[in-house]
Amino acid sequence: ALYNKKPEDIIDMVARAGLRGRGGAGFPAAIKWKLMAKNPEKEKWIICNADEGDPGAYMNRNEIESDPHMLIEGMVLGAYAMGAKNGFVYCRAEYPLAVKRLENAILAAKKEGLLGKNILGSGFDFDLSITKGQGAFVCGEETALIASSEGKAGRPMPRPPFPAQKGYMGRPSNINNVETWCNVPVIVARGPDYFKSIGTEKSPGTKVFSLVGKVRNTGLVELPLGTSLADIVYGMGEGAGAHKFIRAVQTGGPSGGCIPAESFGSKVDYESLTAMGAIMGSGGMVVMDQDNCMVDLARYFINFTASESCGKCAPCREGLSQMSRILSDISRGRAKLEDLDELERIAACVKDSSLCGLGQTAANPVLTTLKYFRDEYEKHIIDKRCDAGVCESLYYALCENSCPLHMNIPGYLALLQENRIEEAYELSLRDNPLPGVMGRICHFHCQMRCRRDELDEPVAQGEIHRYLADVMYKMGREKTVWDRLVKEKKKPTGLKIAIVGAGPAGLSASFYLARLGYDVSIFEAQPKAGGILRYGIPSYRLPKDILDKELELWKTLGVKFVYNARVGKKPSFSQLKSGFDALILAVGAQDDKKLGIPGESLDGVHPGFDWLGEFASGHKDELGRRCLVIGGGNVAIDTARTLFRLDKEVTVIYRRTKEDMPANSLELKGAEEEGIRFEYMLQPEEIIGEAGRVKAVRFRVMRSGGIDRSGRPKPVPSDRTVEIACDEVFVAVGENVLSEPWENAGLSVRPDKRLAADLATGSLRANIWAIGDAVSGPSTAAEAMGHGKYCARAIDRLLMNRDVFGTLFKDFKYSMAVPEETSSHHVGVARQVPPDQRWGNFMEISLGYTGEQAKIEAGRCLRCDIRCNALSPWR
Repeated sequence: ALYNKKPEDIIDMVARAGLRGRGGAGFPAAIKWKLMAKNPEKEKWIICNADEGDPGAYMNRNEIESDPHMLIEGMVLGAYAMGAKNGFVYCRAEYPLAVKRLENAILAAKKEGLLGKNILGSGFDFDLSITKGQGAFVCGEETALIASSEGKAGRPMPRPPFPAQKGYMGRPSNINNVETWCNVPVIVARGPDYFKSIGTEKSPGTKVFSLVGKVRNTGLVELPLGTSLADIVYGMGEGAGAHKFIRAVQTGGPSGGCIPAESFGSKVDYESLTAMGAIMGSGGMVVMDQDNCMVDLARYFINFTASESCGKCAPCREGLSQMSRILSDISRGRAKLEDLDELERIAACVKDSSLCGLGQTAANPVLTTLKYFRDEYEKHIIDKRCDAGVCESLYYALCENSCPLHMNIPGYLALLQENRIEEAYELSLRDNPLPGVMGRICHFHCQMRCRRDELDEPVAQGEIHRYLADVMYKMGREKTVWDRLVKEKKKPTGLKIAIVGAGPAGLSASFYLARLGYDVSIFEAQPKAGGILRYGIPSYRLPKDILDKELELWKTLGVKFVYNARVGKKPSFSQLKSGFDALILAVGAQDDKKLGIPGESLDGVHPGFDWLGEFASGHKDELGRRCLVIGGGNVAIDTARTLFRLDKEVTVIYRRTKEDMPANSLELKGAEEEGIRFEYMLQPEEIIGEAGRVKAVRFRVMRSGGIDRSGRPKPVPSDRTVEIACDEVFVAVGENVLSEPWENAGLSVRPDKRLAADLATGSLRANIWAIGDAVSGPSTAAEAMGHGKYCARAIDRLLMNRDVFGTLFKDFKYSMAVPEETSSHHVGVARQVPPDQRWGNFMEISLGYTGEQAKIEAGRCLRCDIRCNALSPWR
């Protein structure tokens, strides 16, 4: 370049390459270079911005530490192109190794004649030094960086004049960041066409990203611009791991934007990120999963930029402070809905009127989280609830917060330890009207975040509230508690509510609405109430006498049940709308998904969920001996274990590995104990028949590929197939909502057939609500009941213009003393019927805790509810 190219040739190559600044908004480097080159001043400066201030970002540090000579060469070429004889690298002092290696590289370059006077005998002079910054984030802005380099306070200056006109020491200056300079030798050595062959037309070349947060593979990754976020997060980062789902990624550091997982198909380039409200920044990427709270994320980044603001301009100085105040109020349960509008107005003002890039981009985390996760803000404000369990002021303990029903788990554990059985039962009943049922079949969301798990194993909270219910029923003392609930019913509102579906969601909503004073009628298509609890969960897990016992409470509360009611036929949808003041659709997801392969219509092929329902109803058709169950969820395992009890030879086929199965781990373990056979990594391709009846299934052998959006290795087809002979096939690969009747009635339905109701309140249309699996898709019974609970509160607020929901819950005083010693016991295992005694009958497998076991298990609780400022979500 020094011998064969003119300075303007170098600038032309950079321009034709389309190199954009890698440190911020992606401004074309050649435009800045041309302005600098045209300036007739003799003394010019070029500057490298290595003030990498984004939390979790260390691209520049790594580049300087690993290859400082590339940076030096890029700056020499830039100086030659722009006519500068002096330059320096502004590097933060917190990077001592980078500074040391750069100092050594500068000395080596001078020794070899690559820096200093008459470089390589070309007559071109250029000297380079290092200036250490003190870690102010605002000094990443070029005018603030120049001020800091001059020994002044690092505060930005209005532009114009631009640095190319008047910069360091009043002289023309050009600033690019480390990665921009490092790209220059590549362009000059290989040519603009090579550089443009990578990336996109408007964003050519590669970019280094710092991938941190909730991903398996954290670290630096260099990739072509235009790569999708999905390829970065799930491909290179390999997702968050099994049983974790990624919610969003924050790009561009504290001044970047939060992009939801639904938008991960977007390309990572300057235009695409800007369109979503984010920025490229220097390349920081923070991945967040379900344990991250978006309100807390915005609060953290706003607090960071507020503390790093230089304070020179009022919009940034005052605006960020006010935004921080509002976000803190939201996270502490002290905000109102109108505060969100104020927060948005302030954020827009700060963005539009701040002096420098720090203030102009500082509002991005707030604006993007409000855009994509506004419902989470509203849940913090309305329901005083943080689903991620981050905002500690909004819940008693992590177990209570993660429970969809928000049971006061520490409370009933403490009452049990004090031998106050009746009060412990009542406390659990007021939050969960089916304690005996849910204690048997719940997925125990509470255990997923139990702090005891950090020591050994989580507390078995579900087994304890099952014990409380069982003991109360055996002693016949439950009616005393039920009578109290009846006496506490609110005065009749005079309003009638119809609920379609007597499953977990409908039962939960009716329980609370009846206590709020409404006349509630439940229309159920089956001859008995319970929904999936009765017709989907086998008796060996949930004896139906327990369900029947607990359903007596609804009759005590005055809830009316209309059985064998096919809504749409009798009664009609219009009759329900006209005859009631409100209508709730709690119809579940009962339509078995199909495999979509040849042979699925053969005799002997059964939809798994439908077959379980038919079996529970007493329809027991003759079945062949060899049974294949295709699927890996709870329906598949329940089907397999039911067939085992019918003396069938059962094989469960799943297309992924055992570790990737979504089924409850306890149910899977039970199936293995019973001798049920499992085959993994097999994908069904065709059901083979003879004379119209199934005789075998051909499977494609799969192998593990890259991580997909579920966080699991994606099954990839191999070139091998296998055939497995069978007499019956049970397809249990998931369920859909039977949405056609509701769509025909003019209700909004999502593309995946779910009813398009609000996920928080269930609101669907004027005086029509939808809850449970019909809205969320297949979920747990506890989640459906939690949705019904929230819906009851929302309906009462709307119809009666009041908020008395909290009065349905009773406070119990119990010990709040911190345990002096941690219990050394491990989780107590409930007594089980031995596997060899389970064949041929449907007796309940788990016999539950003894009284001694229950108290010992309750004593394992670490009582993380004992702290200050705890708010009740309902009171």
